[in-house]
Amino acid sequence: MWWFQQGLSFLPSALVIWTFATFIFSYITAITLHHVDPALPYISDTGTIPPERCLFGVMLNIAAVLGIATMYVRYKQVHALNPEENLIIKLNKAGLVLGILSCLGLSLVANFQKSTLFIVHVCGAVLAFSMGSFYMFVQTILSY
Repeated sequence: MWWFQQGLSFLPSALVIWTFATFIFSYITAITLHHVDPALPYISDTGTIPPERCLFGVMLNIAAVLGIATMYVRYKQVHALNPEENLIIKLNKAGLVLGILSCLGLSLVANFQKSTLFIVHVCGAVLAFSMGSFYMFVQTILSY
């Protein structure tokens, strides 16, 4: 086992569980305080008004850090498996950059609510989802 894999197998699970908990906790807080309609509000609506805004922002920032850590471990795994192949090295680096941009977008969504700076919030969402989709596409190619 490589040095970067020892003890880090929890990262993907922690990322998924933490992100899910972020959405659930902010939803429950918003519903309890009657800040949103309980019938399927937008995720961003549950993180617009304090105190759920603070909870949503902090937890989503932690999710972004967990995402970067998970993507870096994946980068190091692919690099260790293919240290000589030039195309794979370039794709792997591109994947890491796409993943970091996706996490940056997630952090923008967390810190700029749609009620205060709508354009920054939407740009962050577009960055998170588009770069995240490209990241998954690159990882699919690398896995193939």
